[in-house]
Amino acid sequence: MSDSINKRDNIVLPGIGGLVLSGGRPIFAIILAFTVSAIMIIIQGANPLEAYGAMLRGSFGSVAALANTCVRAAPLLLGGLGVALGFKAGLLNVGIEGQIYLGGSAAAAVGIMPLPVPPWLHLLLAVSAGFLGGVVWGLIPAYLKAYRGISEIVVTLMLNYVGIQLCSLLVHAPSPLAEKGAFFPQSPPILASAHLPILIKGTSLHLGIVIGVVAALIIYFVLRYTPFGMRTRMTGQNPVAARYAGVNIKKQTILVLLLSCGLGGLAGTGEVLGLKLRLFDYFSGGLGYDSIAVALMANSNPIGVIFSAFFFGALRAGAGKMETAVGIKSPIVQVIQALAVLFVIMIGFAEYTRKARQEKQKEQIQEEKVDGSELN
Repeated sequence: MSDSINKRDNIVLPGIGGLVLSGGRPIFAIILAFTVSAIMIIIQGANPLEAYGAMLRGSFGSVAALANTCVRAAPLLLGGLGVALGFKAGLLNVGIEGQIYLGGSAAAAVGIMPLPVPPWLHLLLAVSAGFLGGVVWGLIPAYLKAYRGISEIVVTLMLNYVGIQLCSLLVHAPSPLAEKGAFFPQSPPILASAHLPILIKGTSLHLGIVIGVVAALIIYFVLRYTPFGMRTRMTGQNPVAARYAGVNIKKQTILVLLLSCGLGGLAGTGEVLGLKLRLFDYFSGGLGYDSIAVALMANSNPIGVIFSAFFFGALRAGAGKMETAVGIKSPIVQVIQALAVLFVIMIGFAEYTRKARQEKQKEQIQEEKVDGSELN
């Protein structure tokens, strides 16, 4: 009986299938996404190899292209880390978009103030304000989730719209953050003392990408090797067992969700202090929602979020080059992103189904053995 079951398993997942479904899930999903998108490009009368080659040159073909990729990846990396951290505790923070606006607004408020402090301290205060802006915005969903049992998905999603409109209000007169007479709603320029340092002269590559990578490494270490990380993973995997093990579920939920929102605030901080150098109306353009896709692609692994963010950043950076070289419009990049996330989810569901089927078959074998021993 067991031999026949094993044979059936081998038919379902021959050869490399098990490896693909475990460690190479995102890579396989990306290959499928590019394959399907290639068909669409052919339908439009272009050569997909030329299109992808132009995209690659636009993403990594020069120092300026690589810098552009890193700049576009930076907010996605920090936002994706926020979503991934929440996932580990069984929380889905879909409010990164609003937290980007609140973090950016708080950082801009400090960044335009002529403080009597050294430049490094002014920058540190502005970055800290951005992180705290996201944290403060997370107090409402954290409290409602921990003490009222209200879904953090609904609350953080609704707060996105509030955060966007609040930022818009701040850059319109008579707000003290609004620049008078500006042709577009915006704040005064961020003072030079609060600018994130530029890493490569002549480009827009700022320190935000380093902050994101360091944050990913720290979060990975904390989740894997510290008591806080163990409590977080226990809360996400089995909150009932975690409660019996002595974990304060309410406290852990609040801490994780606040840290998640703070990372969203940092994503907005990098955009304002490193790239825009002002607070603009509607400056994010959906980065928070793309951060959710980044975390999904990485299966909530902080190290995986680094590669996932760079993948999304490379697509965005190379879209313009592809459009000018072969005439394929840049929205094809969004199609590739969506397909990649969709295939990751589908492959993950296939893996879950496979494991569930194997567990069920093992239970059946055990029941048959028990029944056979009773008959004997």
